[in-house]
Amino acid sequence: MNNNSNCELFYKSKTSTLKFLIIVSFVMLSLLFISKINFIAIIAQEEITLNAIFAEPKERWEILLENATKILNERHPDKKIIIDYRVLPYSDTRTQILTAMAGKTPIDLVSIDQIWLGEFAEGGFLSDLTANSKNWNKSSDWYSQNWEGGLYNDQVKGIWAWTDVRALWYWKDLLDKAEINPDQLKNWNEYISSSKKLNEILEKDRIQAMHLVGADHSPDMWYPYLWMLGGEILEQREGHPKKSNYWYPIYNNDLGVKALQFLKDQVDAGIKPQINHFWGQEFADKKFAVMLEGSWILGQFPKNEWSTLKEKIGMIPMFPVPSSSNSTNTSTLMGGWILSIPETSQNKELAWELLTIMLEPEVLIPMLLQQGYLPTQKSIGEGSYSEKLKLTIPYYEELVSLISLGKGRPNIPEYPIIAEHIRNAIEQVYNGMDPKIALDQASKQSEKALGW
Repeated sequence: MNNNSNCELFYKSKTSTLKFLIIVSFVMLSLLFISKINFIAIIAQEEITLNAIFAEPKERWEILLENATKILNERHPDKKIIIDYRVLPYSDTRTQILTAMAGKTPIDLVSIDQIWLGEFAEGGFLSDLTANSKNWNKSSDWYSQNWEGGLYNDQVKGIWAWTDVRALWYWKDLLDKAEINPDQLKNWNEYISSSKKLNEILEKDRIQAMHLVGADHSPDMWYPYLWMLGGEILEQREGHPKKSNYWYPIYNNDLGVKALQFLKDQVDAGIKPQINHFWGQEFADKKFAVMLEGSWILGQFPKNEWSTLKEKIGMIPMFPVPSSSNSTNTSTLMGGWILSIPETSQNKELAWELLTIMLEPEVLIPMLLQQGYLPTQKSIGEGSYSEKLKLTIPYYEELVSLISLGKGRPNIPEYPIIAEHIRNAIEQVYNGMDPKIALDQASKQSEKALGW
């Protein structure tokens, strides 16, 4: 090989090496530049903590917040958002939230029992979410009763996140043993006669026929009878000494007396009011053949039994009606939790965004499936999102059908006081007082509490 060829090969080799070194250097510089950008981005991230107070059980919030927090952070790559939340026993939640708000403690999100909304809103503790809700434009997907449950003085003070309904549950084998057709539980007279027959058959087994609530929430189990008769707890009247137009108690009228008489008839027939309440565990333990209880009763049975639960447990989506010969519609009471943003929140827009994410069907449904709660959104209750719930939750469609017939309790500041007046009246009737006298006495107290 001549010298020219050697030079040419040397030149090509040197050129290739140089190109390779340039490429490697460029890649390394690029990686270094990208790493530097990422490092700067991490350093520049704003850390924000959203504080929240929720009511037990803790599991439902863990499920909701795991996905919701992830989505919220993905939407805000410039921020590191942490959700710092406390889960309290129901009996402590109201007091703890009020204390925090009164003390101006920065709280960004709270779970409010529907019956507390008026008290919290009247106290000026809850943010007005009306404008946010209009921009969100989802109100039409809510069952009307549930959407209205978050309103106070025509302002949106919270969003009713999920609900429950009370229905009639029974053990199929125990009714069969007493030769009782479940249809006999549907009206007042046959309900009471069935209780007598069940007691005769089951007494030796130490099983009671019907469960009758004598605990603090006894008014909740009386309201459906009042509503199905066309009655109401309160109505608005003019002539109030201070507010011109305000709420006035009417639960002591003829309809209220008739509804309370049915509870008295049960006691007279030997049904014993139960002062202690275990939210359906007493039914799951087969201590009662029949129980009017919330849809949460399903949670008292192991999840691995849900697929076959309908083989042994029956459910009628109703409270017994006065007579099978008339067209009286049944009714029920709806409970559940409202999500609200306190006025003390320092991150209201982020809190609202988190709230709406928690209510997105893809985020909410896994929690509903696990806990057995019912939705407040029509698209989840009856629409395309309902299929998994239908396959998982026993009697899901029947329970959802009750939502349109149900009502919430008045969300006015004085409601807890009025409920206590009614509870006392029910207890007096259980102890033998005439329903009319008991309700009239209670109504006088309620008038005073309402400022009349």
